[in-house]
Formats: sequence, C-alpha cells, structure tokens
Amino acid sequence: MSELVVTGLRASVNGKEILRGVDLRVASGEVHAVMGPNGSGKSTLSHVIAGRPGYDVTGGTVYLDGADLLAMPAWERARAGLFLALQYPIEVPGVTLVDALGEAFRASGRNPADVPALLATEAREVGLDESFLSRPLNVDLSGGERKRNEVLQLGVLRPSIAVLDEIDSGLDIDALRAVARRVAELARGSGIGVLAITHYYRLLSELPVDQVHVLSAGRVVATGGPELALELEESGYVAYGDEEAGDGHDGGRAPSSPRVI
Repeated sequence: MSELVVTGLRASVNGKEILRGVDLRVASGEVHAVMGPNGSGKSTLSHVIAGRPGYDVTGGTVYLDGADLLAMPAWERARAGLFLALQYPIEVPGVTLVDALGEAFRASGRNPADVPALLATEAREVGLDESFLSRPLNVDLSGGERKRNEVLQLGVLRPSIAVLDEIDSGLDIDALRAVARRVAELARGSGIGVLAITHYYRLLSELPVDQVHVLSAGRVVATGGPELALELEESGYVAYGDEEAGDGHDGGRAPSSPRVI
C-alpha cells in the first residue's frame, strides 16, 4: 500500500504565493480529481509535487510512503515511485521512447530488455500506433497522440502514484475514452494511486473517481464524491470564488477550511 500525503503545502513563483496551504491524501488504487477555475493553482500543485525548478516551497510537506519528496530532486522522486503526465508533453529529438523507458528501468533495477514488449502491449491498450514507438519521443505526434503516449508510459512504468495534469486536454471523444479506461484499469488492477487534475467533468464521466477536490485561490475549499464534479458541471465555480479571485496571484479569498460534501 502506497500513499501520497500533502500537508499544508505553500509555494510561490517570483515572489507571488500560488499555493496557500494544500492538504491532500491519495492511496494505492484510489482516483482523486482536483478541479478548479483557471489560475487556481492546479498545475502549480502538480509541478511542485514533481519537483519542477522555478517554484519556491515556503511551507508544508509532501511525503510518498514516508519519503520526503521535497528533499529530493525530480529524478529521485520518479525513482521513489512518482509519475507526472505533463499537460504539454515535450518533444525530445534523438531519444526514442524505448531508450527513455529503458533508462528508467535500468535506474530502478528492472530489466530494460522488457521494455519493447511492454510498450507494444500498452500501445494496443491505448490505441496508439506501434510505429510511433520507434520515433524520437513525441516528435511529430498530435496533441491527442502525445496524451496517449503519456498513459502508455504510465502503463509501462507502473509507479506508485501518478499525477495527471489535464490528461484530457486536446483529446477527442474516442481518445478520451481510451485514455480514461486505461487509467482506471491501472488504478483498480495495478493499485496505482491517481491524482487527476482537470477543468472539466467530461474526463470524470469516463474515469470513475473516489474523491473530488475543488482548488480555489491556492487552497482546497471543498471535497466530496463524484457528485461534486457533477455539481461543478452544472453550476460552475461561482460558489468557490471566480477566476479572478482564484488565480492565486492577487490575494483572492478562499475558506480557511475545506467544505466536505
């Protein structure tokens, strides 16, 4: 059983506070969604957890199975069992997916010779043409193909905890279903804990979730079951602060403790 525990997390960028005390807990096999208006701190949360440079952590803790992630560089966090699916997956010319995942296997003590067969299997699971596997990473792939590629990597690496930053962005209906189905299978079947960051209910209509957290002005202001996502689809974020109040940059207000639904 693995567990990601975020407690009182505060972070700034260029002196502006974005996260103002975030508390989250995600265990093996659970799927949690973080929703909120534009600029509420959702992507900042994923970047800080993963260790992206440029963010100043000013308070709080992030632990994965008792290990202090904030004390580690990004590569050590990945080796400890953390996976981040990027909102905007980048191209890596000259490096194939086989090469990249082979090095990841080698770093974690697994046999890199297993990677090609695993990639072929996962490509079929997410509907990604196997011809893409021999290309440089993400080069000449569409936005939807890159998102399928992120989930393919998740299936091969099988981390303890996966943070998915807007994995639904740019996907058509068929791709969304394929991606969401595979994420659900990996969570329920392989015990991966999932923290899915999204704007929209459409992802959660395909990906069953255990809990939904509303992030506004850098804080979790409400937590509930899947019905909370449906409420947001119908009424928006008005009850939790508008986009201007929730951008984490301007001193917008948010409740000091989350509403539990």
